[in-house]
Amino acid sequence: MAGIPRQRLDTSTPHPARVWDYWLGGTDNFASDREVAAQIVEVMPDLPINARSERQFIGRVVGMLAGEIGVDQFLDVGTGIPNAGNTHVVAQKINPAARIVYVDNDPIVLIHARALLESTSEGATDYLDADLRHPDPLLQAASETLDFSRPVGLMLMGVIEFVTDDTLALDTVHTLIDALSPGSYVAIASSMPSVGMQRAVDLWHARGGAPLVLRSPENLTRFFDGLDLLEPGVVSLPQWRPDPLTDYRDMEVYQYGGVARKG
Repeated sequence: MAGIPRQRLDTSTPHPARVWDYWLGGTDNFASDREVAAQIVEVMPDLPINARSERQFIGRVVGMLAGEIGVDQFLDVGTGIPNAGNTHVVAQKINPAARIVYVDNDPIVLIHARALLESTSEGATDYLDADLRHPDPLLQAASETLDFSRPVGLMLMGVIEFVTDDTLALDTVHTLIDALSPGSYVAIASSMPSVGMQRAVDLWHARGGAPLVLRSPENLTRFFDGLDLLEPGVVSLPQWRPDPLTDYRDMEVYQYGGVARKG
């Protein structure tokens, strides 16, 4: 496990990873997280659905990449607190030799990183304490586990909204993409604007939560520039290649995403 915590764990201020964990039914959260989570649901009742839809999206994407396409390496940036259906669980169930590197800069995720490091004997998992906004050291550390001369599945789930400057966000993501070999895939999910979502963000900021920005589907699509965007494009997550187990297919879920191939 690479890296060390860079900050003390603050349980008095709500944290996005812990709030997300609460909405997913987890127990790794504190009173401040539960309080703001309940307040947010009052102004945006569907936000727990966003969290569950993203979790199911991860399962479908990793299942497709590891199974149908045969990708056996994954770089999961902004992984959050371990929960059911993490990338390595899905990938290594299909291919026990799959190799996964998780990246986050949240001290509570680092505390739970042992759960992310469980691996088959044939494969490997690693956890990096690193920041998306500094991609070069991130890539250098990830290269100790992943072979970037071969295809990699890059997973950016609910993380780019916390890089609020558009230019920095685009440059950062494309630095990661530039390091990938042809035949790699990029999966991104992010929160979308709506009246309810903006109210939720305003409340989040008022409670001292980490700054975040809502980007339109058109702006989110810019992160896939230069790649071959798979059908159905950037859509509400339950609409992305749903299977019989996909929930909320008849709803407009304001968590959008897409998957693209690097040619």
